[in-house]
Amino acid sequence: MNQPLIAQRGPYAVDVEAGQDYFWCRCGHSASQPFCDGSHKGSGLTPLRYHAERTERVFFCGCKHTATPPCCDGSHNRL
Repeated sequence: MNQPLIAQRGPYAVDVEAGQDYFWCRCGHSASQPFCDGSHKGSGLTPLRYHAERTERVFFCGCKHTATPPCCDGSHNRL
């Protein structure tokens, strides 16, 4: 599998904490969306590390087709 599963047709709003790392699910199979739970194993897709520079709300891509991973760029509107 090289194409991700669409987990949600819209972003996930997440309050991140400065200095923390988050691992965004690229495959779409994680039960812990938008973050990785290891479900990607064998898919050819791996999670993407996001390091929060500041405490803020981030909109993580849910459709897994963003051109600006891991953040939503509105690609879900074209699917």
